[in-house]
Amino acid sequence: MRLRVEFTTEPFDLDKAPAHAVVAREVIRTADLDAVDVGPFGNTAEGGADQVLTAVDSLLRRALESGATRVSLQVNVIGEETP
Repeated sequence: MRLRVEFTTEPFDLDKAPAHAVVAREVIRTADLDAVDVGPFGNTAEGGADQVLTAVDSLLRRALESGATRVSLQVNVIGEETP
């Protein structure tokens, strides 16, 4: 099964990326994932279910430890027909 994760961390800072955002992006960039797209207001990545779920676990833990007050994420199954 392949998954796509989309996420943002808060609070936002328009002047410079907060520590929690930098940490979250680094987790995703260094994970064994495909099609990583990191942007100022949203980030996405795709990969196998185990890889995405492992990355999400690390993303949540490290972003919260780095000062995030909210992490919004959505995980979707991709590449499979749904009934």
